[in-house]
Order: sequence, then C-alpha cells, then structure tokens
Amino acid sequence: MYKLNFFVPAEDKERVKEALFSIGVGRYENYECCSFETLGHGQFKPVNGADPYIGELDRLEVVEEYKVEMICKDELIKKALVVLKKVHPYEEVAYEVFRMEEI
Repeated sequence: MYKLNFFVPAEDKERVKEALFSIGVGRYENYECCSFETLGHGQFKPVNGADPYIGELDRLEVVEEYKVEMICKDELIKKALVVLKKVHPYEEVAYEVFRMEEI
C-alpha cells in the first residue's frame, strides 16, 4: 500500500480527486473515495522557459492550495502518477509517494 500526497489549487481539487478515484485510488476494504485535505499556501517563482498555469515568469507567486492525501494499492501507484500528471493543471506537479508498511 502507498500513500499519495499532492498539492492542488482549490478550483481544480475535486476534478483531480475524481480522476484518481475513478481508477481506484482511495479505496480500502469496504470504503472508496477516501482522502484527507489540508488547506494552506504554496509559493513558487517560474523562471527560464516555464509556462506557469498561475503567475508570471520571474515573479514570486503565493497561492491558496490544498494538500490532498490518498491511499493507493501497489498495483495502481504507477497508473495513479500518470493520471495525476495528466489531469493536474500545473506544468510541474508537486507530489509525494510513501510506501506504507504493516507492523
């Protein structure tokens, strides 16, 4: 089992979550569409040849974003990352993948 965390602007959050839920991310035993969200602020500064979804080149941008956390079965993690990168609005998606261990 893996835990997939990603950061997404508020206006795109539900669309990205639904795309991941539709392939089976966020399922555990008798539950589906499971996730946890934390609202916060992200910052970035597009440079060089960036093509930012939000903001302008060479200008620091601070945006309201959600950190979304989901569990993901081993056999789905690679597909989940492909889907995440395809549907997420950012040119470079900020995400984390953690392998979960049973103890």
